[in-house]
Amino acid sequence: MSPVSIAVLAIGMSVDALIAALGRGASPIGPTLSQAVRTGLVFGIVEMLTPIIGWALGIAASQYIQAIDHWIAFILLAAVGGRMTIHAMTRKDVAQKEAPAGSMFGLLATAVGTSLDAMAVGVSLAFLNVNIIVIAAAIGLATMVMSTGGILAGRYLGARFGRYAEIVGGIALIGLGAKILFDHLLAP
Repeated sequence: MSPVSIAVLAIGMSVDALIAALGRGASPIGPTLSQAVRTGLVFGIVEMLTPIIGWALGIAASQYIQAIDHWIAFILLAAVGGRMTIHAMTRKDVAQKEAPAGSMFGLLATAVGTSLDAMAVGVSLAFLNVNIIVIAAAIGLATMVMSTGGILAGRYLGARFGRYAEIVGGIALIGLGAKILFDHLLAP
């Protein structure tokens, strides 16, 4: 995978966490810097671990489905990207769906919920010749930075621009899945 593809994937996987962070930051009580950093660390660590778990599951199954692995990667990425896009178009308000900014259980539940798509992407990456550690680290770092900034910016931007960021992230994942599929189909 090229550095550009890794960056697109990392940002695409981080958008859910950014949206959740914008919602958490949009709470009536403004977030502190320590709350923003704590949120970023939790989101980043969880988002870094889930693609590795998915990748390990995909490696275990790869010998059975190598002939169609590019289709699986495309379907998983398109499904995750499509879900993100549809969710962004149909949700009413980010702030209403998130747990209070101070709740550690709510923070962890949100981090796990936003990282399940990264696990599915990890499964699809098992069928490609990639360095999962580099990709997982890029996803974790992007998620940490974006969600920390999202908490701080949430008060101002969450309700206005969160939906558009999620749509762009979803479309980027669909595009990445299509690129993987076409690369395999058009390869000599």
